[in-house]
Amino acid sequence: MHIVMLSAEYPPRWGGMGSVVFHLAGHLVTRGHEVTVITRNGAGKPPSQEGVDVIEVGWARLPMAFTRSYGRTALKALKKLHRQKPVDVIHAHLPLISWTSSQFKKVQKDIAPVVSSLHGSWLGERDGMKLAAKYREAATWRNPNDLAILLTGGWYARYERAGVSHSAACVANSLATRKDFIDRYNPADNWRCETVLWGVDHLVFHPLNKDDEDSQLAHEAVRMKYGCADEDALHGNPETQTPLILAVGRLVARKGFLTLLRAMPEILAKNPAAKLVIVGRGHMKSKLMKQAKSFGVADSLSIESGMPFDDLAQLFRSADVVAYPSYYEGQGLIPLEAMSSGTPVVTVDHGPLPEMVDESVGGLFQLGDATDLAKQVNDLLANPDKVKQMAELGRQRVLSSYTYEHNAKDFESIYLSVVE
Repeated sequence: MHIVMLSAEYPPRWGGMGSVVFHLAGHLVTRGHEVTVITRNGAGKPPSQEGVDVIEVGWARLPMAFTRSYGRTALKALKKLHRQKPVDVIHAHLPLISWTSSQFKKVQKDIAPVVSSLHGSWLGERDGMKLAAKYREAATWRNPNDLAILLTGGWYARYERAGVSHSAACVANSLATRKDFIDRYNPADNWRCETVLWGVDHLVFHPLNKDDEDSQLAHEAVRMKYGCADEDALHGNPETQTPLILAVGRLVARKGFLTLLRAMPEILAKNPAAKLVIVGRGHMKSKLMKQAKSFGVADSLSIESGMPFDDLAQLFRSADVVAYPSYYEGQGLIPLEAMSSGTPVVTVDHGPLPEMVDESVGGLFQLGDATDLAKQVNDLLANPDKVKQMAELGRQRVLSSYTYEHNAKDFESIYLSVVE
């Protein structure tokens, strides 16, 4: 089949959507398909993958409005491509492409059936911001994109409704997302929506290999960089008295980083040498540092605005615990990347996150509850034997259910069904 993916994110835009589209495209090629990705221009040269063609199109650089402009330019490119190389199926990644009902209908009539991936809803993101504000995370207006979602999410929801109503099939990235769309848009009784949770690159996100000298040296460098380098830590043993806690995500209110900072005094009370490393870009860095000082934990905090992908993967496998306190996710890949790296994860008992994480691979805490978050982290750090078991079970869970090989097989089946 010739599969065309419409995704506003694609590397070097390595967001969650960009990452899964990149890997899914590559794995579909290994299954014998031709793949073309139509994405936004302006981020730099996309990485090459054998058998994957990338078409870049223009877009208006305005929050939310870019989804409409990208939708129009992507549609023009799709029509041109279809004349040159007939398309068998179109995979649209919502909500970052906004088409009207008439556009969905015309595309399916004149070109090919559309499979729409539901990565999360604008209304869900908006509610996540309100929830974060309720728990005193941060002001939404600090981030222009979040402010735009808050003010216009209801307007742009009409395009999500169009995708739900007029795609040949929808694919939600979690049971929680599927329920979210049903509750908000009340689709027809014959609505077809599969649920396929995205996987991770288990070859990049892998556990520490203590028998490999280069891997061991890289691990030691990470532990020394952040001041977490007692003898056990340097040897990758969970008995360490200098634990390293990792959190990854955009520095926006709904990711819950202030809740994590509020938990740090209780974590440090039982683990005084612990260090927290936050990796992410955004408008909240100065606010987080200011809050850390007010909580008396600034000396235990490092915030990295970004780092090379391989370095981030190393940080995942060198950490003792990954914390993910997000208030809203369509799915959330960070917990899976942690589990794939052999690192237990503590996350929220809310939304899609319990679909991936349970007490056998980490800990779950009540939404917005810093004390419960601290308890879950401290419980893990106090039980090294349990952590070793969690590391093994987490890796096994990813390999058994959450890989791009699984995703490619599942989506191939869905594509074939809509084509037939």
